[in-house]
Amino acid sequence: MNIPFLDNWRKRHEEGQGLALTAAIESDPEGVAELLSECELLRVQAGAAGLELDETPGSLEALDQLMPRWRRDPEDVPWLGNDAGLYLGTVLIRTVQGAGWQVWPNGQPVVRLSSGREINVVEAGLSWAVTGSPELSQVYAEASEG
Repeated sequence: MNIPFLDNWRKRHEEGQGLALTAAIESDPEGVAELLSECELLRVQAGAAGLELDETPGSLEALDQLMPRWRRDPEDVPWLGNDAGLYLGTVLIRTVQGAGWQVWPNGQPVVRLSSGREINVVEAGLSWAVTGSPELSQVYAEASEG
């Protein structure tokens, strides 16, 4: 059903979602980076498997090797995927020179590399949580090359 006023309302509100996060990144990038790096559900799942997430590329490789037991609970998958994406972004920002958080107009946090390329880490994390592909370490390797 096409309801023009509803489409206009949605468009205005979707565009405004990222404004607060964008302003926060500009005023306190370290605070936002710290907040986005929490990834509590992922850290709990990894810890239960004996893996400590130390925000290094090696921890991404170790995550890729974990048995995906979370796929048994479809309610956890999107949350875990979101955390995995934010964790991937955290590792990129902490280890790739010039990488930083950016926010798309729809509120989606992405990692912007010094080359200007933007990596939709949350999308990569969701795909990883659902299918195991692409591997988080593979996304990291491709992003850190250029």
